Amino acid sequence: MFSGIVSHTSEIQDIKKNKDYWNLCIKSPNKFNTKLVKGASVSVNGVCLTYTGESKKYLTFDVINETLKITNLSKLRKGSVVNLERSLKFSSEIGGHLMSGHIQTTSKVIQIKRSHDTAMIKFSIGSKHKDYITEKGYVGINGCSLTISKKNKANFYVNLIPETLKMTNLSKLRVGSLVNLELDQNTVTIVDTVKNILAKKS
Repeated sequence: MFSGIVSHTSEIQDIKKNKDYWNLCIKSPNKFNTKLVKGASVSVNGVCLTYTGESKKYLTFDVINETLKITNLSKLRKGSVVNLERSLKFSSEIGGHLMSGHIQTTSKVIQIKRSHDTAMIKFSIGSKHKDYITEKGYVGINGCSLTISKKNKANFYVNLIPETLKMTNLSKLRVGSLVNLELDQNTVTIVDTVKNILAKKS
């Protein structure tokens, strides 16, 4: 599990593309991999990946084709900047909301409005997932825990404060950029439960 508070960003050092999976090599930020053991879970752009522990200077992960199909990791290139977060410990503070690192879909940036050191970003949302996007509810975007400021039939908006822009790769987004979307599991459970109850009554 993760808190949705990105601790570091780093660049892709190398990508090895095999038939059934990719191997990602990421520059390890200072002290990020201290006591990070082989097999540990790390959030990379919001995707829960298993650390293969092949290097002390780099973070290495294997990404299967199924994950590549439903996330933006397939868009990564050498030099791409990714968000990183280590998994929570029992004593950890949860500054955002609980996130699993299981991405349901991707979303495209439709519009970016900047004002001084803040930004409001408009994202697309498909019909399959729009019911799980609620105003003032949570959503995970590239591993960042964010609050949905408003929504309409096909889009939703988030506001980014200077600290978020400084500490994450969301500052590098442009119109057309693809982000990973993790829906809030509590919202999903409530919406699905209500739908099932209404379906049984009809």
